[in-house]
Amino acid sequence: LNSSPDAVRDLGDLPIKTSKGTTIYLRDVASVRDGYSPQTSLVHSNGKKAALVMVLKSASASTIDVVKRIRATLPAVLQTLPKELKVTLLFDQSLFVRAAIDGVVKEAIIAAGLTALMMLLFLGSWRSTLIVVISIPLSILVAVIILGALGQTLNVMTLGGLALAVGILVDDATVEIENIHRRLERKKPILSAILEGAQEIAVPAFVSTLCICIVFVPVAFISGAARSLFVPLALSVVFSMLTSYFLSRTLVPTLVRYLLQAEVDEQAREHKNPPGFFGRFHLAFERRFTSLRDAYGSALAWALAHRSLVSISFGALAILSLGLMPLIGRDFFPQVDAGLIRLHVRGPSGTRIEESERLFARIEETIRQVIPAAEIDTMNDNIGVPPSGINLSLGDPSMISSADGEVLIALNEHHHPTQRYVRRIRETLRREYPEAIIFFLAPDISTQVLNFGLSAPIDVQIVGPPGNQQENLSIARALDQTLTRIPGAADVHLHQVVDAPQLKLNVDRTLASQSGLTQRDAASALLVSLSSSGTTAPNFWLDEKKGVQYAVSVQTPQRSINSIETLGTTPLGPGTGGTPQLLANVATVARTTGPTNITHYNVAPTLDVLVGVDGRDLGGVAEDVERAVKAITPKLPRGSSIRIKGQAESMASSFRGLGYGLIFAVLLVYLLMAVNFQSWLDPLIILMALPGAIAGIAWTLFLTQTTLSVPALMGAIMCIGVATANSILLITFANQRRAGGHEAKPSVLAAGMTRLRPILMTALAMIIGMLPMSLGLGEGGEQNAPLGRAVIGGLLLATFTTLFFVPVMYSLLRTRAPVPPPELEA
Repeated sequence: LNSSPDAVRDLGDLPIKTSKGTTIYLRDVASVRDGYSPQTSLVHSNGKKAALVMVLKSASASTIDVVKRIRATLPAVLQTLPKELKVTLLFDQSLFVRAAIDGVVKEAIIAAGLTALMMLLFLGSWRSTLIVVISIPLSILVAVIILGALGQTLNVMTLGGLALAVGILVDDATVEIENIHRRLERKKPILSAILEGAQEIAVPAFVSTLCICIVFVPVAFISGAARSLFVPLALSVVFSMLTSYFLSRTLVPTLVRYLLQAEVDEQAREHKNPPGFFGRFHLAFERRFTSLRDAYGSALAWALAHRSLVSISFGALAILSLGLMPLIGRDFFPQVDAGLIRLHVRGPSGTRIEESERLFARIEETIRQVIPAAEIDTMNDNIGVPPSGINLSLGDPSMISSADGEVLIALNEHHHPTQRYVRRIRETLRREYPEAIIFFLAPDISTQVLNFGLSAPIDVQIVGPPGNQQENLSIARALDQTLTRIPGAADVHLHQVVDAPQLKLNVDRTLASQSGLTQRDAASALLVSLSSSGTTAPNFWLDEKKGVQYAVSVQTPQRSINSIETLGTTPLGPGTGGTPQLLANVATVARTTGPTNITHYNVAPTLDVLVGVDGRDLGGVAEDVERAVKAITPKLPRGSSIRIKGQAESMASSFRGLGYGLIFAVLLVYLLMAVNFQSWLDPLIILMALPGAIAGIAWTLFLTQTTLSVPALMGAIMCIGVATANSILLITFANQRRAGGHEAKPSVLAAGMTRLRPILMTALAMIIGMLPMSLGLGEGGEQNAPLGRAVIGGLLLATFTTLFFVPVMYSLLRTRAPVPPPELEA
């Protein structure tokens, strides 16, 4: 059928009605043209008008893979567009993701190199160092394979877990090779040295590895988005650690058998010939280490002789360190300087998009006066709401009307701290544009995820029935004023806009009924006239030559409705007797105000007071907000409630889950060691190293001005596992000495001096491995810096505790030699 015209101009030839032999065509009553719908959004890129296409990925897809495919497809798409059209990639999150991943990989490589140098220094053997270092890439490779099988991807968190494990992956191999070396120095045959050395530490190393793995159980207690972030990190550590132990039982002894035999022969020849440069260097290091071990033995002997003084001093240090916790502050996740600024501006309610465009032009000029032009890469704005309901639902919930818009600023690579510019922009715009509501949004992926799409990390939500809306609104406004005065609270604002100008039509039902019209007739006529027929009856025309489908809509030109009087001339259709009626004949129009956006939580209407954080930790601001909420709660009307949601709520639940999980993990570690040692007392002595680890973490975070966050807690978990493993080595050797009939004091003294080297090597390997991460260098380095700092600080003091306080407690609590277990009968 020829039901659709071939050209746009032919639409005007469509007949509408034939009356008294005269045909009325569409062109007689309407202007038919290839136009556009009334604009509801505007975009500018560096001051020039543009169209913005946002590409979102699904949750299971890889950011880098999606961007790579888009870049590959883009040239073919551009071939179909006019040559005059310039297409530019503005914001590519894969660049930040790629840079962050590269940073983590570089940190891991640097950590592995530093660890290898430290091993070479302690062992004095490049062959032994090679054997130890080989376990690092093999363990990581196996962990990556298992993570891939479980559906995980290589991202900042999984790579961060592998980087965290680099320092500890050498632990099992290091202790084993050090044990073998001690036997080789006693002139034992290499095969006997391997078998005895590996057998002696097989069980303690297994228990130590399991303890490190078990302490990651608390991650299962994290809730919300943080669980998705940190479960992959924990899995990567656990899988690589288990692989490392397996390699220490299989590959390491094999490599020792084939590589160290040549070294033993070389050492025999060096006794007859003068050593080379490295040999002399290692001999000098060994002399100094021997002096250090002798000094440590003297210090430990003094501590064992003054056990009360050492115990009281350590207890005082632990209590003092706990007192630092309130001064550290709490954040859910470290703030990342991604070189992006995302500013939201909300003009006066009801502002037309043309006026919003002028406001944004002035604001952007002011921003350029704050940020030097040399540091701005791009500055884009996105004003108004998209015409598509799909785009509206997938976009930022803060974009609610033509009065709203965002300014997106990307800084050049070498720029001053972004947060400094954010503060200056906030102060300047608040002073020069008091009529606008201005707040900053999270520009980086991690914070956006943790905010759950909200505009701020703290959301004070007032929920109540519709009848309480006015009272709830008064309380929300009072709360807005109160929360603004909280130190560290920034960009406090009410999310809902409740005073947008509106026109209310009062239809005289009697007159309308007498005219043969209804409320529906008035509503439908106004809807088509003001919002087009596309709202109620979408229609499309296909251009067969171009293959493009155009929406066909009927609408009164906006210029024709420029007053309430002209609105009253809207025809409502034929009434009784076929006489057309105008809106003004049956209705009056009154000015009023109403909400621009309406939100619900579990069906109930809500009001949200959003609070940002600047210059202070999230936990401190959240506590002050909670006190303000408790003070105002008694004023709530009956049926209304108030709660704090957003990132602050998730942080509180995650910290609570981590706390409970950590207690549960320590209990599991205790029970595991109780089974291994067949004693309730030895595990308790071993866990005496944990207060030292916690104290070290507290002091390090306090001195480096690092807040307590989930990454810092992950570092604390790792530190507790390593500290426990070192204590197990010490206590195991002491028990072996006591089983031979020695007293507790000399046994633990000998254990300390014998295990000094492996304990120092393990701790230093972990500390050196965490040094690159703790500096927070590179893109996104701030994310994992607290993790590295917590590990370093905790291990520094935990190692000292393991070497001094644990032996003191062992000598105090172990007063009798254990009875060797009876031999089992065949």
